[in-house]
Amino acid sequence: MTKSPFPEGFLWGGAVAANQCEGAYLEDGKGLSPVDVLPSVEGGRWDAVMNPTKALETKYDYYPSHESIDFYHRYKEDIALFAEMGFKSFRLSISWPRIFPNGDDATPNEAGLAFYDRVFDECAKYGIEPVVTINHFDTPVELFKNYGGWKNRKCIDFYMNFCEVIFNRYKGKVKYWMTFNEINMILHLPFFGGGMDVNGEANPEEAKYQAAHHQLVASAMATKLAHEIDPENQVGCMLAAGATYAFSCDPKDVWKAMQADREGYFFIDVQARGYYPSYSKRFFKEHNINLVMEDGDLDVLKNHTVDYVAFSYYSSRLTSADPEVMKETEGNVFATLRNPNLEASEWGWQIDPLGLRITMNAIYDRYQKPLFVVENGLGAVDTVEADGSINDDYRIDYMREHVREMGEAIEDGVDLIGYTPWGCIDLVSAGSGEMKKRYGFIYVDRDNEGKGTLNRSKKKSFDWYKKVIESNGSDLV
Repeated sequence: MTKSPFPEGFLWGGAVAANQCEGAYLEDGKGLSPVDVLPSVEGGRWDAVMNPTKALETKYDYYPSHESIDFYHRYKEDIALFAEMGFKSFRLSISWPRIFPNGDDATPNEAGLAFYDRVFDECAKYGIEPVVTINHFDTPVELFKNYGGWKNRKCIDFYMNFCEVIFNRYKGKVKYWMTFNEINMILHLPFFGGGMDVNGEANPEEAKYQAAHHQLVASAMATKLAHEIDPENQVGCMLAAGATYAFSCDPKDVWKAMQADREGYFFIDVQARGYYPSYSKRFFKEHNINLVMEDGDLDVLKNHTVDYVAFSYYSSRLTSADPEVMKETEGNVFATLRNPNLEASEWGWQIDPLGLRITMNAIYDRYQKPLFVVENGLGAVDTVEADGSINDDYRIDYMREHVREMGEAIEDGVDLIGYTPWGCIDLVSAGSGEMKKRYGFIYVDRDNEGKGTLNRSKKKSFDWYKKVIESNGSDLV
């Protein structure tokens, strides 16, 4: 045991999202979420994600989100397990269509509001601080169908109506908020990120950045409203992060890596600094992007920046300016070259703990605002042994090294307020719709076809993470 670099009051915890764990997809008045119209990976999920208009017209055999892991009915059991691990915080999202089924409803759905009252009360019983994402890939499908999603400015008003209701309803129960999950993902997965389909657009990039402008304005307005309703509220933005390395020391590769990082930083530059970055002017000009802004937009962005910067980190990225080299890309949503210095997960995600420290330092150097690591973890196939044990040492190894590098970043001077690793309980993968790609400390008996008891059981990593929290990060063995 050594002295911990983690500060007193550090928010150790775990993270989930409503659309990946709740289930009860139409129960108690809930409307449709984007994931509710998507099939499993075997049923063509990725094609549906990229062609949502077509997906809505298609009847699939199986929809993983419809029951998911049934957190809606089992939240007490799950939160009790989180408390047993010693969670100080629990990151979750409020399903927008559970509160406003159509997105533009005149009044909220009381049954949906009451559900989150119960969840937050259960957290309070154990002294667990909720960290709430307002829109986690959960723009109501009806807003997509009737308004075209976030490319329509009316979504700002609908979102603000949602925010006003939940800020008032959960005042005193929720202190930490995040406006949009992985806001930069709107450029890569516009249906998830913006409830929109850009396939028919004359200039898809312009449509995505126009929608992004609407979200950035909405984020600033929500930050303003949250502070007015409760001065104790802390509002953050959230980036899908991961430092991009240059493939070689060729200056062209270095420049390409810098441009790749700027693509994500663009959003946080606006949310944390309060203005569009200088480099965006040239980018918009060269891509024929002409944003429509209303009077007052730039003022609200300037005057209502976020309190902290949250981000997800799973891996670093590698890029080259040479198109022949880039033909070899692989990985998740972000195209990346295979880094020969790194091992990779079963899904091709490269494992780079030091990359987390590099990413943290880069973000903190840029913004000088408290950071919050709200997603990090290893997706893997777990095996249940004959005696019921689940020996996920590979997950412990992954987590240990990432926690160690977080500690190093704190020693570097980074202000870090918390850590909520992703999928603290097994849940449905957003990208693939799979259950076999597991992240949790808690195993859920459910397979890719929706079979299983849904019973919960502890993995070996459960006790390991409990020890980490008890020691405030000093005992990582």
